[in-house]
Amino acid sequence: MIRAFRNLIERQLAKAQAEGQLQGLAGEGKPLPGRSGEAHVDAGLAAGMRIMAQAGVVPEEFTLKEQLAAARKDYAALTDAAARKAAMARISDLEMRYNMARDARKSFFR
Repeated sequence: MIRAFRNLIERQLAKAQAEGQLQGLAGEGKPLPGRSGEAHVDAGLAAGMRIMAQAGVVPEEFTLKEQLAAARKDYAALTDAAARKAAMARISDLEMRYNMARDARKSFFR
């Protein structure tokens, strides 16, 4: 990080602390949550996902992944050929939409 930018950040933190703005924050005095699963994930992506999770927002990619897993489970239980064909079409559609959502996220964070 550029030294001037680091100094600016440190001055802003010192100012906020002197004004008492860092008192009474949520989680004050508690240990930081363990996030070992984020060790190999881009810090910006991890922060974005954490913010969305705290806000109760689920990205479309995750919803599609869950729907895809359920559709595959349903397909395995089917015996009727017509029903299996319809289920396979649904799986194909979900896979395409999932891959598009995943690729969109990856291109956004490049």
